[in-house]
Amino acid sequence: MTKSLGIPRRIILIGPPGAGKSTVGGLLARELGIDFTDTDHEIEERTGKRISEIFVEDGEPHFRKIEEEVVLQSLLDARGVIALGGGAVMSEVVEKRIGSLKSEGDCEVIFLDVTIAYAAPRVGFNRERPLLLVNPRASWQELMNKRRPIYSRLATRIVDTNEDAPDQVVAKIISGWR
Repeated sequence: MTKSLGIPRRIILIGPPGAGKSTVGGLLARELGIDFTDTDHEIEERTGKRISEIFVEDGEPHFRKIEEEVVLQSLLDARGVIALGGGAVMSEVVEKRIGSLKSEGDCEVIFLDVTIAYAAPRVGFNRERPLLLVNPRASWQELMNKRRPIYSRLATRIVDTNEDAPDQVVAKIISGWR
């Protein structure tokens, strides 16, 4: 698909754990016939470790440094759908770069929004989500209290994923371009 059909060159998916960024992103890219980049996957490929291992073995500051580098590189190089990890937008440098891409006009930032009631069964609040290990519901809510204003500020569009299957979310996103 091309920009002439209303599809931007970059579609950046942001949102909390459990919103469906990776799943929806992959389906959306396939539906549109464009590339898909999942920055969490890129981090794991680059380091040879699962994100949870990086958190445990190297600490969150080390993870955030790698995440910032990978996200900035993806925002520079990648085209198509780019799914960012939930906390990537907390980097001021990443936030500014997304803002710059938005101002260039060939980028859509979609905030996939979800409430804790729907996120909980999706993420399982297990050890694969290191920031949610201790009191997962309270931790998720605290993350959202900090992140929601940034997600909302960066978004060109907000898509509720609560009651929809991933393919329904994809249909909602695509219908916004028609």
